[in-house]
Amino acid sequence: MKKLLLPVAVAVAITAMSGCAGTPNSSSVYNAGQTQNEQTVRMGTVEAVREVSINQGTTGVGTLAGASLGGIAAGSNIGDGRGALAAGIAGAVVGGLLGQKLEQHQGMKKGVEITVKIDGGEVRAITQDADEVFRVGDRVRLLKAGSTTRVTH
Repeated sequence: MKKLLLPVAVAVAITAMSGCAGTPNSSSVYNAGQTQNEQTVRMGTVEAVREVSINQGTTGVGTLAGASLGGIAAGSNIGDGRGALAAGIAGAVVGGLLGQKLEQHQGMKKGVEITVKIDGGEVRAITQDADEVFRVGDRVRLLKAGSTTRVTH
């Protein structure tokens, strides 16, 4: 049983890390399908800026990885027979809850909500990654392509 512990733990860790990649919501990041497409450009002035958190969601990988590691660690190190089974189940439950919380925490990133008064009077609010600093009064561009709008200087 203990011979299986290391390979299983490594496989679960690799799987867990693969779920950490999130989709960027940055004004500076384009995926390949967004290139060489025309965008509508509108000019405006920043009216308000508010820090927000962007929840990238969860994949369940954290829960699965935590449950697997917790079950293996507790079951193989505590008792034998029914005691090991009970410890494994308890370890899986606790590990799953901890893995879920860790994934939720890792899935949050800083964002910014920018309220812009477009030349002509319309007001729009756009939320994106906080990778560019905006201040009230800044002149900005709103770049729109399909359902995606970006705010840039």
